[in-house]
Amino acid sequence: MQQSQGKQPIDVLQKYWGYDSFRPVQEEIIQSVLVGNDTLALLPTGGGKSICFQVPALCREGLCLVISPLIALMKDQVDNLRKRGISAVAIHSGMSYPEIDRVFDNCAYGDVKILYLSPERLHTELFKERLKKMPVSMIAVDEAHCISQWGYDFRPAYLEIAKIREDLPDVPIIALTATATPEVCEDIQDKLAFKNGQVYQKSFARENLAYVVRSTEAKPEELVNILKKVRGSAVVYVRNRRLTKELSQLLYRKGIRADYYHAGLEIEQRNQKQKAWLENNIRVIVSTNAFGMGIDKPDVRLVIHWELPDSLEGYFQEAGRAGRDGQKAFAVLLYHPGDAQKLKKQFEISYPDLKEVRRVYRALGSYYQIAVGAGFGERFDFNLIDFSKTYQFEPIIAFNCLKILEKEGWIILSDAVYNPAALKVLVNQDQLYDFMLKHPKLDKILKVILRTYQGAFNQHIHIREQSLADFLRVDRSELQKSLQLLHKEEIIDYRPQKEEPQLWFINGRMDATTLAFDHNAYRFRKKKQINRIEKAIAYAETAACRSALLLSYFGETDAEHCGHCDFCLAQKKEEKLQPGDFQRYRNKLELVLLREALPLEDILASFAQKKQAIVLQTLEFLLEEGQVKQKEDLFEWQK
Repeated sequence: MQQSQGKQPIDVLQKYWGYDSFRPVQEEIIQSVLVGNDTLALLPTGGGKSICFQVPALCREGLCLVISPLIALMKDQVDNLRKRGISAVAIHSGMSYPEIDRVFDNCAYGDVKILYLSPERLHTELFKERLKKMPVSMIAVDEAHCISQWGYDFRPAYLEIAKIREDLPDVPIIALTATATPEVCEDIQDKLAFKNGQVYQKSFARENLAYVVRSTEAKPEELVNILKKVRGSAVVYVRNRRLTKELSQLLYRKGIRADYYHAGLEIEQRNQKQKAWLENNIRVIVSTNAFGMGIDKPDVRLVIHWELPDSLEGYFQEAGRAGRDGQKAFAVLLYHPGDAQKLKKQFEISYPDLKEVRRVYRALGSYYQIAVGAGFGERFDFNLIDFSKTYQFEPIIAFNCLKILEKEGWIILSDAVYNPAALKVLVNQDQLYDFMLKHPKLDKILKVILRTYQGAFNQHIHIREQSLADFLRVDRSELQKSLQLLHKEEIIDYRPQKEEPQLWFINGRMDATTLAFDHNAYRFRKKKQINRIEKAIAYAETAACRSALLLSYFGETDAEHCGHCDFCLAQKKEEKLQPGDFQRYRNKLELVLLREALPLEDILASFAQKKQAIVLQTLEFLLEEGQVKQKEDLFEWQK
C-alpha cells in the first residue's frame, strides 16, 4: 500500500482526508511532533484530535503506537483509516493469542502505519518482546487525562506508558485530551516523562453552543417542550438503561421520532439504531453514556442531560457532541431540586467499605474456580448480573468494588468487546466431502459457508450468523446448534459470537486477606470525586454565565460572558430598552443589513461593545416581527 513518508502534512491531509486546510492549532501540534517534541494537545470534543497524530504518523517513517482505553473507539478509527487506504490495526482483549501474534508480526515486519492498543496491553510479556522489533516512530496517548489521579477517569494501566518510553528514548510522544484541568495537564506531562515538552491548547469555548440549565419538578413535560421548540437531531443522556426505553416511548407517544440505546443491547440492534439516527430516520436517541463516543455526526442540534452529571469533565465531553458543524446548538441540563442529594448518595455507594471489596475479590476467584497464585495471563468473559446473582451482591455495589480493585491495580475490567462468530475447517477437503455425504442436514450449511467465505481451510474466518441464518431460512439458534455439532465432531473449530466485558487478574489471583490497598490514594480519589460533584452542583445552581463557569473550571479564568446561555439571556431581558433606543438601533440595523446579509459577529462589530446587548434585543424583536430573516448563519433585511 502506498504511504506518504516524507510528504508535507498538508499534502497528507488533502490526499487521505480531502481537506484543504487544518483547523486552528492542528498544524502547530503536528509540526511540534514532526520535529521530535513531546507534545500535549488540549482540544475540545469535536476539535479534531485524531488528525493531530494520524497525519504525522503518515509523514514519518515507521509505526505510530496509539494507546487508547476505548475499544469501540479503536475499532471505529481503524475502520475509518482503512477506508481511506491507510494501513491500521488494533489489539484488544477480545482477540485470541494467534490473532494478536499475527498482528504484532505485521507491525514488526509489514507495512502497518498505525497500531492501536489498550494501556493494559503494555505490561504483557508478548508486547514487551515484540516492541523491540517494531519500527516505532511516535507514540500517541489518547484520553491522556486517564494517567492522572487528579483526573476524573484515572486508569492505573496508563502508568505503564512511561516504562515503555525507557525502551524508546528518542521517540516523541503526543498526549491528547478534551477534558483536563490545569493540575491534570501538569500531571500528564510528569507521568509521561515529557522532554522538550510543548503544550498547545485551543480554547474550550464553543461560541455556537448555548448552555442551558432548566430547573424543573416536571422533567418529562420539560423534555417534550424543549424537543418541540428546538428542531433537529438530538441526544438525551440518562443514567440507567430502564430510563432509555421509558423516555423514548414517552417521546414517541408525543409524536417525536425517538429510539433508545444502551450497552446491554445486541450488537446488531445497536448498529441498526445508530444507523437510523445517523441517517436522520430517528430524530432523538435516548441513551446511557455508552452512546456518542467516536460518532462524528456534525448536525446534532441538541444534547439534553436528564440528570446532573458527577463531573464537569464528563458533562463537557457529552454536551460537546452538539453543534460540531459550527451552527447554533444547545446543551441543556434538566435539574430537579433533589438531584444534588441523589448524586451525593450515589457517591457514597461508589466508595464501598474495603471489607466488601475483599469479599467481592474472593468471590471472583470462586466464580472462575481459580486457585490462589493461578490465573495470570488468562482473560475471562465477565457478566456482572450473573456474578452478582451467584454471590448475592447488589450489582451496583459489586460493580463499584470491581472499579476499586481496578484502580488499586489488582484486576483489569475492560469494556464490552464485540467479537463476531468465527470458524476454521479442521479436516482436509476429502474428509469434509465424506462427512457431508454422511450428514445431508449439515451439507447445505457447509456448502453455503465455503461458497460465501474464503480461506476457512487456512485460518479462522468471521461469519455473520444472522445473515447466514436468514439465507438458509432457519432460526439463528438452529444454525448455532448445527455449528456446535460440527465443532463437537471436530470438523470445524467454532467460536460463537460474544460480547462480554473481559476480566483478568494482574499477577494472578491473590489471597483476599493479604490484598493490600493504598489507603492514602483511596482517600485522595474519594476527596477529589466529592470535589468534582460539588463543582457540578455549583454549575447547576450558580447564577452565572454557564460557559464562563465551565471555562473557568478548565483554567480559562478570564473568559467573557457568552451572551447566549440561559443566565446571559435572562440578564438581557432585565435590561430596559427605551422606545427611542429601539428606533435608533432599528434604523442602523436597517442601513447595515440593506447593504448585504451578514453573520451575527459582523453585525455586532458595527456597534460599541457596551451596546451589543441592546442590539441583540432589537434584532430579536425584528426577527419575531419578520423584518429581519435568518438564513443559516446570515441575517438579511426584508425589503
